Amino acid sequence: MARVDYLNDPNAPKANSIAIAVSAFIQDDQREILMIRRTDNDYYSIPGGQLELGETLAQAAVREVREETGIDAEVTGVVGLYSNPNHVIAYDDGEVRQEFSICFRAKALGGQLRTSSESKEVHWVAPGDLDALNIHPSIRLRLQHALSERTEPFYT
Repeated sequence: MARVDYLNDPNAPKANSIAIAVSAFIQDDQREILMIRRTDNDYYSIPGGQLELGETLAQAAVREVREETGIDAEVTGVVGLYSNPNHVIAYDDGEVRQEFSICFRAKALGGQLRTSSESKEVHWVAPGDLDALNIHPSIRLRLQHALSERTEPFYT
């Protein structure tokens, strides 16, 4: 399903649903960041997705990392809580979603990099190489917060 992200766009469609989402910021021993290139909008992103019934937020983050990247992970903290109503995601089925998104800090435990139906590329990316990638501003904000190593989670 294709999607279009709108941020602070006065012409954006109005949200008609809200969803709980999670994402995971993971760095390896060389401080490179686990990134995917999404199949639904072609942006580079940290792995993430929706909470499913019967799982905790941390379990959802671990599942999404495994599904999208092939990497097994463990949640170690919270980068931030994101609920900007001026960021909506329009899907081609008519849903226009406002997300409530929790970005976790996590560590890789093992696994092998692989793509999925949601990720057409999976890479470890050096922080200095992020500027060259097409990353939505909402994800750049999470990356900025994670790389700043804040002692308290960000929230909006």
